[in-house]
Amino acid sequence: MPTEPTAEQLPARTAAVWAALDPLVGAGTPVRVLDVGGGSGMFAVPLARLGHTVTVVDPSADALATLHRRAQTAGVGERVRGVQGDGDLLHEVLADDGGYDLALCHSVLEVVDDPAVTLREISGAVRSGGQVSLAVANRAGAVLARALAGHPADALALLADRGPIPGRPVRRRFTPDALLALVDGAGLDAGAWRGVSVVADLLEAASGADPADVRVLELALAGASPYREVAAGLHLLATRP
Repeated sequence: MPTEPTAEQLPARTAAVWAALDPLVGAGTPVRVLDVGGGSGMFAVPLARLGHTVTVVDPSADALATLHRRAQTAGVGERVRGVQGDGDLLHEVLADDGGYDLALCHSVLEVVDDPAVTLREISGAVRSGGQVSLAVANRAGAVLARALAGHPADALALLADRGPIPGRPVRRRFTPDALLALVDGAGLDAGAWRGVSVVADLLEAASGADPADVRVLELALAGASPYREVAAGLHLLATRP
């Protein structure tokens, strides 16, 4: 079994997430993975290629259809299962299919009705000693990105935790403290948090930037202050006691 996903499955902006997951999924022992909101299979298919079984719960039938095609094309269709449903109703969607070793909740808490409810549902689906991988948008990173793009009014709105366009639903952004509070409220023990895409998004369009060099830099900055505080996203692993 490979010890990590192949290079094309490790884009620089998600390198820190894969680095955190590698001790769990690259050890050679198959684990049961629950991917909440991961419909198109960006993480599910690479994990299945590593030999793990993955259940993806997503409300979008179209995303699950893409997941199915991608899994079949990759030759891992038998290890990937798609279930249509919402993360805040996992106890109904999964019925007695709990006890997962690892749950992924990436770019989900920004858009659900109640992040606390969804995270408690995910916690309940993980076995004791199992882990939850959380990735969310970082408010500080969003503020800086809008400012650097020449949109100071949008940056001010995000700083005040408001949407830049009145009347349009706000996509939540989190601070590290807010994310840690959610984890604690779900009965999980939080590990160290890191930044996701500290510089990768900024360097993506830079001419001559070697993707391998960007990835190395991204990994070096992900856990280091003050750089992680202004990343585009935040990531942490939490453990169910």
